[in-house]
Amino acid sequence: MIAHLTLSCDPALTRLFTPPHPQRGRYEVCTSPDTIEQIVRAGGPHYGSIEPVQALDAFGGAAPYDKSALARLYGGRRPKVARGWQEDARTFESVTLISPYPDASLTRLEAGTMEIRWKCEMQNAECKMPEAALHSAFIILH
Repeated sequence: MIAHLTLSCDPALTRLFTPPHPQRGRYEVCTSPDTIEQIVRAGGPHYGSIEPVQALDAFGGAAPYDKSALARLYGGRRPKVARGWQEDARTFESVTLISPYPDASLTRLEAGTMEIRWKCEMQNAECKMPEAALHSAFIILH
C-alpha cells in the first residue's frame, strides 16, 4: 500500500478503470490529493521514473471506460505516470500512478493522483514469480 494517509478507494473508479473479471488477483482504484512526485518519494512500491504518456496508454485497453470520452477529456494533455510493484510474504502488487486523473463521469480532470493497484495473494502459485522474472516484467512495463 502507498505510504501516506490520504488514500481513498472508490468502487466506481475500480469498475470503470479495471478489467471486469480478472483471471487472477483483484484490482482497486484509489485516489489521493497528493502529487505523483510526493507519492513516489514517500516510498512503498519500487517505482520506475515518472513520465508523461498518452492518456489511453496510461489507462490501457482492458477496462470498460469510454476510450473516446477519456481522449476528449485529456485533449492533447499527457498525464504523468509512474509504474511500480511490491511484494511481501503474502501478496504481490502491481501499481500504476496517474496524475491528473479523471472523475468517474469522465467530465473533469482531478488534481492529485489515481492509483490502480492489482493484488495477487502468494498462495496462488501463478502469482509467484522468481526475482529475475519480476525484474524483467518491471522493465518490460516501463
